Amino acid sequence: MNILIVKLSAIGDVVHTLPSLAALRSLYPEAHLTWVVEEGAADLLRGHPCLDRVLVSRRKTWLKALRKGAIAGASKEMREFLARLRDRPYDLVIDFHGLFKSALLAALSGGRRRLGYDSLQELSGFFYNEKIPEDLTKHAVERYLDFIRHLGAVPAVRDFTIPADDVNRRRVEELLREEGLLGGSGPLVAVNPVALWPTKLWTQEAFADLCLRLAEGGCRVVLTGAEAEGGYLEGVRVKAKGKVKNLGGRTTLRDLACLYGLADVVVTTDSGPMHIAAAVGTPVVALFGPTDPARTGPYGEGHRVIRRNLPCAPCFRKVCRNNRCLTEIEAGEVLREVEGLLGGRKGPLRADSLEAAITKRREN
Repeated sequence: MNILIVKLSAIGDVVHTLPSLAALRSLYPEAHLTWVVEEGAADLLRGHPCLDRVLVSRRKTWLKALRKGAIAGASKEMREFLARLRDRPYDLVIDFHGLFKSALLAALSGGRRRLGYDSLQELSGFFYNEKIPEDLTKHAVERYLDFIRHLGAVPAVRDFTIPADDVNRRRVEELLREEGLLGGSGPLVAVNPVALWPTKLWTQEAFADLCLRLAEGGCRVVLTGAEAEGGYLEGVRVKAKGKVKNLGGRTTLRDLACLYGLADVVVTTDSGPMHIAAAVGTPVVALFGPTDPARTGPYGEGHRVIRRNLPCAPCFRKVCRNNRCLTEIEAGEVLREVEGLLGGRKGPLRADSLEAAITKRREN
C-alpha cells in the first residue's frame, strides 16, 4: 500500500501532524509512506522513523526564480518534482493542509483515494473524492487525527517524534558549552521572542525586561530564532544589558528541538518554535494575542498561556492599530508564570546532556 501525506507548512502545522503520521504507521505498518512538504519545515521530517520518503516542494524558490527570469531552471526543477510525486501509484492521499496549493498536489499525485476536509476554502474541496467535516472547535492535533479516526483507528498515543540524532545533540551541547551555558548553575530558560505575524509579537523592551529579570534571578537565558531574525534578537540582547546569550540563526529545527529538550522552560510567542518545545515535552509559557490557544496553543499538559480576553479576541488579524492583547501583558506577569513552572528552585533542574534530560522527563 502506498500512502501520500500532504502537509506543506508551516513549522507548527507540521508538528501538529506528527501524531497522525505515527498513527498511520501503526494502522498500516507495511505501507510505503511519503510526505510532501515545503522547504521551511522539511528538517523536521528527514529521517523520521515512520516515513519512507520525504518530497520537498521548493515552491517559494521556484516562484522567486521565475520572477527573476530564470524560467528554464525553475521549470526543469518543477517537472522533476512532479515526476517524483507521480512515480508511485498512491492508494491513499491525505491532504491535511486543505488549501488550493495542497489540494492541487493531491490531485496531481494521481492518487486513487484523495481524502480531505469537506471545505471550499480556496476551492480545495473540489480536488478530493472523499471528505470529512472539519471541526474548528478542536485543537489542530485532534482535528488532524480525525482523518485517522475516519480510517477506522482510535489513536491512543500522541507521538510527536522529531528525528534529531547524535549529530544534532552534539552540536547543541557544544554550542551551549561555547557560550558557558552547559553545566552552569541555575535553570536553563529558552526565550523565543519572534513570530511571523506582527500582531503576535510582544515588544523588544518587554522581552528584554523579562530576560534581565530571569538572568538576575539566577537563570541561564538563551534567545532562539532564525538567521533572518538576528537583528531583532540582538536588540533584545542589548536591551537586556547583554546578560543573555543570542543563539539566533545558529540552530536547525532539529537542533532547536534538542536545545528545547535541555531547557527547563521555554518562553515564546505563538510560533513554530512554541510547538517544537511542546512536542519535546518542555513546559512552555506562551504569549497569545490575535489567535486562539484552544485551536493552536501548546499541546499537552503543564503549559501556561498568557492572553487578554478582549472583546475583539481572537481576531486572527495580521495588522492591528494598537495590539493591546499583547502590549497589556507585563513582564512581571510572565516572570511569575515561569517561576511557577520552575517551582521556586534555583539549582539546575535538567541534566547536562540531552539523553539524561529525556530520561529524567520520562521518569517524571
